[in-house]
Amino acid sequence: MTRKLFLEIAAGLIILLFVYASISKLVDFHKFVGEINNQPLPNSWTPFLSWAIPGSEIGISLLLISERARLLGFSLAFLFMLLFTIYSTIVLFNGFSYIPCSCGGVIEHLTWGQHLLLNIFFLVLSAMGILVQSRKTK
Repeated sequence: MTRKLFLEIAAGLIILLFVYASISKLVDFHKFVGEINNQPLPNSWTPFLSWAIPGSEIGISLLLISERARLLGFSLAFLFMLLFTIYSTIVLFNGFSYIPCSCGGVIEHLTWGQHLLLNIFFLVLSAMGILVQSRKTK
């Protein structure tokens, strides 16, 4: 597989995940806000997080569309997926007294083990995108 083809496929998969996740959150925004309030975070963060999370997912997707901004897009996708992976790991090992999920769409029906595997897949894909894209731009 050529580097260009790999980058297109990797970016496309991450875009699909992030656009799907953000749209499912925005379509049922009231539910998403309620789920954010159920997170083990201060509820005062909810107004910011309820817009920042789907907004960031859309923004990262836009960066991945542009070849000039793709390295930044892969880097931000890696950061996002790292945070989600850490969160899923904490949940899986009973780090919280309750298990909230604000993923949206069909993703919310995954078990926490499946969440973790999905997150690791996209974390590795983002890391590979960073490596391949950074070699391409040199």
